[in-house]
Amino acid sequence: MKYSIDEQIARIERGTVDLISREELAKKLKQSQETNTPLKIKAGFDPTAPDLHLGHTVLIQKLKHFQDLGHEVYFLIGDFTGLIGDPTGKSETRIPLTSKDVARNAETYKEQIFKILDPEKTQVVFNSTWLSSLSFQEIIKLASQLTVARMLEREDFKVRFENERPISIHEFLYPLIQGYDSVAMHADVEVGGTDQRFNLLMGRDLQRTWGQEPQVVITMPLLEGLDGINKMSKSLGNYIGITEKADDIYGKVLSISDTLMFRYYELLSDLSAQEIESLASEMQEGHIHPKAVKQQLARELTARFYGDGEAGRAEANFERIFKNRDLPDEIPEYVMGISEKEIWLPRLLVDAGMVRGTSEARRLVKQKAVSLDGQKILDDSCNVKTTGEILLKVGKRRFCKVIFRKQA
Repeated sequence: MKYSIDEQIARIERGTVDLISREELAKKLKQSQETNTPLKIKAGFDPTAPDLHLGHTVLIQKLKHFQDLGHEVYFLIGDFTGLIGDPTGKSETRIPLTSKDVARNAETYKEQIFKILDPEKTQVVFNSTWLSSLSFQEIIKLASQLTVARMLEREDFKVRFENERPISIHEFLYPLIQGYDSVAMHADVEVGGTDQRFNLLMGRDLQRTWGQEPQVVITMPLLEGLDGINKMSKSLGNYIGITEKADDIYGKVLSISDTLMFRYYELLSDLSAQEIESLASEMQEGHIHPKAVKQQLARELTARFYGDGEAGRAEANFERIFKNRDLPDEIPEYVMGISEKEIWLPRLLVDAGMVRGTSEARRLVKQKAVSLDGQKILDDSCNVKTTGEILLKVGKRRFCKVIFRKQA
């Protein structure tokens, strides 16, 4: 199906912060239609962590919009730039990843992005392909394109400089190298977060220097996390991971506020802008309950990563647990060989795979988010008797039956 230029721009503009520029995008789209050649859409991801959350998928969802319009997406994994470490938003020099870290995380990314993107319309590329072969002479040419004064216009560098925090020379290379990626790829459009605006514009500057038509720059907002205030982040614990269990994704989406719900609809849903506006109107007029609107979003996002069947099961499970106060159909079991009469509860939560570390366990206990056989635990120094079996619950959705067995 062919879309008009105006229809394409309307779809592309949805949820964006910057579009630099609309006129250039219209020109590229017209040329694309006339030559029957899809635009080359670039988005770069440094493989800094193995798991993606919904905040990351804001960009990926925008890439999908371009795919739906018939354009070609280039998902760029910054395996070379990951070895430098992106200084964006950092108050101090970032520790570079090792080659092993980069390779492991990159493989995980490739597995996850195709839960959203069409693999037939996606090229996964690595910037080490062209960056690792640059000569020192070429790097000097690249570095000559930017002054120190211009680099210090970046807010993060400016703050660090004013606070007399060190800035390593290699960090200045990062935006130049990211910009050079656009040169090497002959990118028509680059999509990134608002925190990447400086780097994306660098791509435009370098393309002009190399005699190319500058790319259109599109920035997307940073998605607020479950708290509705801070950006979604694993370190803040306000995230929804796309590899989490279907029950957890569904339940976490239902936990967001009614106001934040439509922010998620705009940035993450496949519904059209008109359909979302209709839902909002019906809710405001009292024709549909906010919970039903939120449930529709929870089903859509859960189905995106697990399919319609699992989304339906997660919804039924949620209703059974929270409406009828029953236990879920399937509760994971952890069999623990014992040699002591008691075990410290935070350590047990870690061993059972319910938390990542004892610090997280102690924080959750203090937040009254941990139950033992239906009873809230309020003391993070609590010890558990290692006899028989117990039922642990963390938060509203994580259950585990622990079975204690004496070691032979």
